Amino acid sequence: MGEDDVPAELTEADPWGGQVMARLADGWCAALERDTLRCGIYARRPGICRDFPVGGSDCIAERSNLVAEILRR
Repeated sequence: MGEDDVPAELTEADPWGGQVMARLADGWCAALERDTLRCGIYARRPGICRDFPVGGSDCIAERSNLVAEILRR
């Protein structure tokens, strides 16, 4: 994850050997606090999360896509 300061236990290797945020069995980010739906590592979140402001149109679109994917399962 480059210069990011994400706790190692919340990351995993992707198929190409890069580090990405881990996802739990339900498909949601491992850093997401389920009771509040807030990032548990907000101050240390990776750059890609900083590029998608919470509540911005890109963020909402990605969340909608993820929810639709989960519902299809």
